[in-house]
Amino acid sequence: MNVDLFDFALPPERIALRPASPRDAARMLVVDAAGLHDRSVGDLPAALRAGDLLVFNDTRVIPAQLEGTRGAAKIGATLHKREGPRRWRAFVRNAKRLRDGDTIDFGNGVSAVANDRAADGSFALDFVGDEPVELLLERAGRMPLPPYIAAKRPTDARDADDYQTMFAREAGAVAAPTAALHFTPELMASLAASGIDHATLTLHVGAGTFLPVKADDTDDHAMHAEWGRIDAATADRLNAVRARGGRVIAVGTTSLRLIESASGEDGIVRPFEGDTSIFITPGYRFRGIDGLVTNFHLPRSTLFMLVSALMGLERMQAAYAHAIAHEYRFYSYGDASLLLP
Repeated sequence: MNVDLFDFALPPERIALRPASPRDAARMLVVDAAGLHDRSVGDLPAALRAGDLLVFNDTRVIPAQLEGTRGAAKIGATLHKREGPRRWRAFVRNAKRLRDGDTIDFGNGVSAVANDRAADGSFALDFVGDEPVELLLERAGRMPLPPYIAAKRPTDARDADDYQTMFAREAGAVAAPTAALHFTPELMASLAASGIDHATLTLHVGAGTFLPVKADDTDDHAMHAEWGRIDAATADRLNAVRARGGRVIAVGTTSLRLIESASGEDGIVRPFEGDTSIFITPGYRFRGIDGLVTNFHLPRSTLFMLVSALMGLERMQAAYAHAIAHEYRFYSYGDASLLLP
């Protein structure tokens, strides 16, 4: 499909620079067969049905943004995907000043050797020393805010909490599963009281989620791989919900992509562990999910293509036009939508 079909004009003031407070006070646009409905995230228990199951991504964002030097050259690195105990694939700023075998000094006793430059300009960074890389990142790294926020303000101490979901447990993401940022213990208690259960899976979100689609046709776009896991017990729970007539509602496109990666043509979710580079565009037949809670996405992005595949392009164009006209807040710290095909 032509990528231009997924373009739309977004006023820059619609980009949220801070999350709602409290988190579940964010607005929520419900899109279903009956039309568009302006709600808040706190209304989610009433918008779903007893017997439904929400699926959250329990990945934890690491301080994956690093600033360093190679000699006199300033080098920026955004970790993307773990490739070994001490090796991370990274997108590098000022990469033209870097060669295989060069050492980057990130300060605070943290350094890494750049190797294996890829065609996309990324490098593998092999961290020097014996300390766990997680400790090195806590010492030298900072939270990797999305570029559309980082371009407008610096990362600060609030982001260490704001850019982490209440479910964050498995360290390894370099971007938050942002739909889950709206959830609070109080909202979870209200959902449980309404007969709505939840489960978790793990998908370590990579920085590739922010890469623009540069191809003119969706067939020519290559997705970056991300590592995920659904264990057997979770797969069984998802299958049991649908077998008894409930709906599996993914919270976030990351949860959705992993469930779909683990689902067969028969609609059965099976245990999964490994990389997925699934790219969902209109024409895709969904197999493992029945709905989605997600934020509002960038024009021409793979995520807007995904929601258009779920709900139909014309319906999502209308929903986004409504959201812009009614001053919904967009992107990672923005408002939510509940999509029920």
